[in-house]
Amino acid sequence: MRLRVEFTTEPFDLDEAPAHALVAREVIEAAELDAVDVGPFGNTAEGSADAVLTAVDALLRKTLESGATRVSLQVNVIGEGER
Repeated sequence: MRLRVEFTTEPFDLDEAPAHALVAREVIEAAELDAVDVGPFGNTAEGSADAVLTAVDALLRKTLESGATRVSLQVNVIGEGER
């Protein structure tokens, strides 16, 4: 099974990326995922179910430890041939 996760961390800071946002980027870029798109207002990553779920666990733990007060995420199953 393949999954896609979309997430944001808060609070936002338009002048400088907060520590939790930098940690989120590090976690997702270091994970064994096939596709990663990191942006200022939303992030998306895709991969096997195990890789995505492992990354989400690390993402939640590390961003909350780094000052995030809210993490919003959505996980979708990707059908064959879907991108």
